Amino acid sequence: MIKSVAIQGVKGSFHHIVSQQYFDENIVVDECMTFDAVIDSIIKDKSDAAIMAIENSIAGSIIPNYALIDTHNLHIVGEHYLDIQHHLMALPNQTIDDIKEVYSHPMALLQCKAFFKQYPHIKLIEDIDTAQVAQRIQENQTTNIAAIASRLAAQLFELNIISESIQTIKHNETRFFIVRTKNSEIPENEINKASIKFELDHKRGSLATILNVLSDCMLNLTKIQSLPKIETPWKYAFFVDVTFESYKDYDKAKSIMKIMAQDLKVLGEYKNARL
Repeated sequence: MIKSVAIQGVKGSFHHIVSQQYFDENIVVDECMTFDAVIDSIIKDKSDAAIMAIENSIAGSIIPNYALIDTHNLHIVGEHYLDIQHHLMALPNQTIDDIKEVYSHPMALLQCKAFFKQYPHIKLIEDIDTAQVAQRIQENQTTNIAAIASRLAAQLFELNIISESIQTIKHNETRFFIVRTKNSEIPENEINKASIKFELDHKRGSLATILNVLSDCMLNLTKIQSLPKIETPWKYAFFVDVTFESYKDYDKAKSIMKIMAQDLKVLGEYKNARL
């Protein structure tokens, strides 16, 4: 049973929101400032599981996190999609004209860039975490400074939301993986999605052949991401997500791919959160 989970950021962060939605509000969280620290938390048994953002509908894949999962032989046991709403917040009794600087995670600043073109007097400054900025503003009682963070962060740190949903593209989702050091114990009949990794010979048609195998076995390819092998220049590993109705179809495809691909590795078998 999962009683504690490692998150990137502090309470009020989007990772914290995922922990509450995927598990429950009583889950114990280990607040980590980096994803390396998140990994350390579960490897050293400080936490039972970890939550890691893996891709955003606007910014794309978070490639370093694929490498962390693979390198540390972690197991993906679930996924969660979160609607990301960025709010501009500061201490009470201030308007946007009072704000001189805005601190937030680089990704949040990028996703809200268009909003701030209306306010050239505001300086945008990159920071380590959205919610941590909100926490710091409250602790230091800093005026003329604002954060971009979640509504939960504004509630936890008693900040006033100056402007709501300031992200450029209003429909903005992030996909998160739930990972553990050991594999999931989900019953086979409940598994309908998998994340796998493989390598291929650098020759014509090798990737197309694998994709045909997936299609022939009735698997739906929902994600493909290449990652260079640092120790072997110009050779790539492929990270693939597939969904399926029958585990037998997936198992058949996996057996064929073990023969055709190199170093096939199952990163996780879990429930499709998109159903």
